[in-house]
Amino acid sequence: MDEFPALSSAFADHPTLGALTPPERATHPPRFLLLYGSLRQRSYSRLLVEEADRLLRRLGAETRIYDPRGLPQPDDASPDHPKVKELREASLWSEGHLWCSPERHGTITGIFKSQIDWLPLEAGGVRPTQGRTLAVCQVNAGSQSFNAVNALRILGRWMRMIVIPNQSSVAKAYEEFDEAGRMKPSPYYDRLVDVIEELVKFTLLTRDNAAYLVDRYSERKEAGRAVTGAAPLAATLTDAPE
Repeated sequence: MDEFPALSSAFADHPTLGALTPPERATHPPRFLLLYGSLRQRSYSRLLVEEADRLLRRLGAETRIYDPRGLPQPDDASPDHPKVKELREASLWSEGHLWCSPERHGTITGIFKSQIDWLPLEAGGVRPTQGRTLAVCQVNAGSQSFNAVNALRILGRWMRMIVIPNQSSVAKAYEEFDEAGRMKPSPYYDRLVDVIEELVKFTLLTRDNAAYLVDRYSERKEAGRAVTGAAPLAATLTDAPE
């Protein structure tokens, strides 16, 4: 006897494993949005993002670097504000993100967090970040730390993104860039190349299946896509709450 009699009907609208092999795969260059977290004239988070941008384009990707200057504080303007619209449209255009923030007071900057706060989990039924890949980086004024990248990983998971395993944390960033703003050869540069390669690989592996990978039973049920009359799966479990 079936231990979970409602299982098949509750999952009747679930994409099958065949969704992992779509009939056609995208052939266009992968698309990336790059965000940084400082407005200083010589911003090392921006310089690292610009270096990442060069590497991504060298690997054949299309990129957009978002300039946070002029972005209002969350809830201090309408979503129709031009800078907000630019940010959201760039996120929808993208298939992956790269985030870089300085570490300030042991975490990311307010400038960076404001950008994320303008990217809601849902906007008009469309999720601006869900299913996209994400690489995280930070720059430090002093010794190496991982507080900012750890905070960025939490944000990425909360935004339902696919956060890649590798990351970059650059200590004493003021020593790692030349007068022209280019990153000097070093183990930090090598790690950035590793991160960019991994971001491109994960994006190419997941972009055709992103909708399948982040599809949720609870959201299908809420949207009315679960089979009519099917008991929720939770109700079939012995320890499910009343």
